[in-house]
Amino acid sequence: MPILDPDINQYLTDLLPERDPVLYEMERLAEKREFPIVGPVVGSLCYQMAKATKAKRIFELGSGFGYSAYWMTLALPENGKIICTERSDENIKLAKNFFQQGKLLGKVEFHKGDALELIQQFEGQFDIILNDVDKQYYPRALELVVPRIRTGGLLITDNLLWHGRVVAPDNDPATQGILQYTKNVYASKELLTTIVPLRDGVGISLKL
Repeated sequence: MPILDPDINQYLTDLLPERDPVLYEMERLAEKREFPIVGPVVGSLCYQMAKATKAKRIFELGSGFGYSAYWMTLALPENGKIICTERSDENIKLAKNFFQQGKLLGKVEFHKGDALELIQQFEGQFDIILNDVDKQYYPRALELVVPRIRTGGLLITDNLLWHGRVVAPDNDPATQGILQYTKNVYASKELLTTIVPLRDGVGISLKL
């Protein structure tokens, strides 16, 4: 089930200003490989959130080949840093090449492994944490990341409308993970959450 009419999505995409050429290259690669990325409309939203929070320190749970991270890195100041996590050596290699092309490599760290294990190895809080791990692990991700976001910071979570499967009977572990996560994040007294119905539904949670 498409969450947003394709014509409306194209209309919103066409409204965006010209993007960094590297982003176009990443979008072409994603289309060729049928690899899921947040796309330019949500990417632009992530950029806006990083600007709005004056983010300097970002952690990304599940980075693929770096598309959403690239958007947010563009919003970082010179002393900003984004920590990317990814299981695939190939994706990390691709991401490094893209960030090098964009002259942004100095603002990013790549760590290979399980994102939920890796975040526990870092100290301190973050301005933004972007959550895009395997969906059945979303509830566990929420438990881990809420204490790691500063007051006034954001938790951004992808795929919360999950192609409409959240409103249909579905016992798939991924769907159940998203449903439980969504219930928990809206019930949290530490977060104020809105699901923005762009692409596949992106959650924006403000740490109170």
